[in-house]
Amino acid sequence: MQVTETKNEGLSRAFAVTIPSADFDAKVDDRLKDIAKTAKIPGFRPGKVPPAILKKKFGPNVMGEALEQTINEASSTLLKERELRPATKPKVEITNFEEGEDIEYTMDVEIMPEIKLGDFSKIKIDRHIVEIDEGEVQKSLENMAKSYKSSTPITKKRKAKSGDVAVINFLGKVDGEEFPGGKAEDYPLDLGSGSFIPGFEDQVIGHEAGDEFDVKVTFPKEYGAEELAGKDAVFEVVIKELQESTPSEINDDLAKKAGMENLEALKTAIREQHESMFKDATRQKLKRTLMDILEAEYSFDLPPGMVEEEFETVKNQMEEAKKSGQLSEEDANRPEKEAEEEFRQIAERRVRLGLLFTEIGAQNDIKIAQDDFNRAIMEESKRYPGQEQAVIDYYNNNPEAVQALSGTIYEETIVNFILELATTTDKKVTIEELLAEDAAPKKSSSKPKAKAKAKTKSAKKDK
Repeated sequence: MQVTETKNEGLSRAFAVTIPSADFDAKVDDRLKDIAKTAKIPGFRPGKVPPAILKKKFGPNVMGEALEQTINEASSTLLKERELRPATKPKVEITNFEEGEDIEYTMDVEIMPEIKLGDFSKIKIDRHIVEIDEGEVQKSLENMAKSYKSSTPITKKRKAKSGDVAVINFLGKVDGEEFPGGKAEDYPLDLGSGSFIPGFEDQVIGHEAGDEFDVKVTFPKEYGAEELAGKDAVFEVVIKELQESTPSEINDDLAKKAGMENLEALKTAIREQHESMFKDATRQKLKRTLMDILEAEYSFDLPPGMVEEEFETVKNQMEEAKKSGQLSEEDANRPEKEAEEEFRQIAERRVRLGLLFTEIGAQNDIKIAQDDFNRAIMEESKRYPGQEQAVIDYYNNNPEAVQALSGTIYEETIVNFILELATTTDKKVTIEELLAEDAAPKKSSSKPKAKAKAKTKSAKKDK
């Protein structure tokens, strides 16, 4: 094999490779000999088929297989001999493949940058711990008491107000026609709850028991029933009775209604629920802070192709979010040039941290254990009560989902590895402090996605 390096710029390498025809012909002959042992050709016994006939019948397929094998082996040898680690899949272009002539091809490849890992024990980072405010526990109790409220009829004549329960009959029409689900009798409407179409409850407030009136509303554009979405409707309403709501008392009886032994047990359960709710938030803030530290400390060249591919991914994600109305008005109307500058920053951050994590995993022989993977699937399934088996089946039958989950697990494993070495200090904060955005949030602060790491899989099998 003859190799000529034609490009050596930054992380980009290019080679022109020539493979002697004799080497290729030998692979073809060996493969034909294997086929001859079992080939069934009319008029010939297995193992006795003449080479010329075998070559005529199986030659094209065998030559294609041999060509792919020959180029793969040659490229692998080239990279190994020159101690090059590809960051992306090499691009191969065959420039000559004629019978009896040497095979010639070119290979362009982006290689992994040299990353010198520092001492992670020198990293100092705060781990935010949320102190559960007893006031928040009390708020939860009060909200629970409201959910177990009782209602008593209002005997004196007065107008309905927010917080009342209006027992109503209603009949809804669109374009003068009744529609399914638009009629009910003796319906207890909790005024101020926002449970009806926007604007409906506001038009009931101010009326008295016995009043008959029309309520005019417009169904939201995203309304579940497509035939009603965005349509104007008129509801004929009769208030049959007004009731005054009274929250349950916060005592042991309330706790028993909630399935707890007593009030103290209910308070304990609420505290634990709050701690669980903020566990993910504290983890994400700790992780984001660590990512910021790592990005600031490590500077190395990035493979242009990887950055460009990630840039297109970010750009497409944002365009989809814009189409579906998930972006704020400010973000949706940003100048294209400004937006793309931010997308590139995000792409560079993702690729940089992805490559760094790959290197950390490789140098420290970090792998994903099957138990970790199984545990992650079980945790994911718990998020969908009653559908646990469906979630498990989804991962068992969806390789792409498995790859994405593997990337997430690997990332979390690397983060844990660094945090075990780093100096972490617990810092008690309020819920508001935990959830507050940084005073000057970095535009490129998006975490590196598993996809950025997955791209380096060809270089690091441990990924």
